[in-house]
Amino acid sequence: MTVADVIVQRRSKPFVALRLWSVLGLMIAAFAAAPFLGMPQFVQALVIEILVFSLLALSLNVLLGYTGLVSFGHAAFFGIAGYAVGIIAIHISTDILVTFPLAVLVAALCAVPIGWLSIRLSGFYFLMITFAFAQMVFVAAFRWKPVTGGSDGLIVPGATLFGAPILGSRESFYFFVLAVFTVCAALLYAVVTSRFGRTLVGIRESTPRMRALGYNVRRYKLAAFVVGATFGGVAGVLNSLFNLFIAPESAHWTQSALVLVMVLIGGAGYFVGPIIGATIVLLLQHWLSSYTEYWGLVLGILFIVLITGAREGIAGLVMQGWSHLRGKGP
Repeated sequence: MTVADVIVQRRSKPFVALRLWSVLGLMIAAFAAAPFLGMPQFVQALVIEILVFSLLALSLNVLLGYTGLVSFGHAAFFGIAGYAVGIIAIHISTDILVTFPLAVLVAALCAVPIGWLSIRLSGFYFLMITFAFAQMVFVAAFRWKPVTGGSDGLIVPGATLFGAPILGSRESFYFFVLAVFTVCAALLYAVVTSRFGRTLVGIRESTPRMRALGYNVRRYKLAAFVVGATFGGVAGVLNSLFNLFIAPESAHWTQSALVLVMVLIGGAGYFVGPIIGATIVLLLQHWLSSYTEYWGLVLGILFIVLITGAREGIAGLVMQGWSHLRGKGP
């Protein structure tokens, strides 16, 4: 083991939260069994939405939680892939073996030049340039009416497989999203627990030291940016296929802000933190919106309380409580 590896591992304390992976496994197993126990259709739709946005939040966590890059434009890739799957389905093929990988590839390819320019800045300036790029995507989707449908949005044709319609029922799409989420979560877990992931944590903790040790920091940041955009693109494809519709609002800065709040509430740097955050935010939105249009106020208060009292989010609070129970607390 090199000196660099030792330093990176010493800087990787947040990885202790990955013990919560077992909780994620139990959640997936419960979701898989629920339809056989009579899960209502509207609950299936809510779970699909939670899984899609959990994946989007997990992809942002690669940047925010592990690399220390605060992006305010992550929804751009969510929207790019969402539009790409619709445009490909309309003009090329509706076969999911064509539309799905091509749409994700479009998001990943767009992330390369955007990331290459963005990572040359840091801190507030990185946040603002990602915001600017996201707004460019939003304006393009809003103004390019012959391709994107403009403000009216774009109707996405249903997916087929070798010419036969698939995912036609809510239940079949539910299992499809669950399977994609499970595979993507496992891949992201492998990424953040690999030497590459430990290096990202080292960059987050001490960029000058990692640079002094010979690491090409910009290359690692660009790789993290593209990885996050790719999995964000997967979430965008699932969202479009679920709603059979995509609108410019999917790439708007408010979407990026919402996902950022999900990550921070759940716990940036903890693998299951974004899932916890996405679940809480969406449940609050669905529950409170039926009583008041000011549900965002409650979410804002929760966000302020957590940021001021528990900066590591809900996952951080759980891990601290677990440490105290095991007699390891301070």
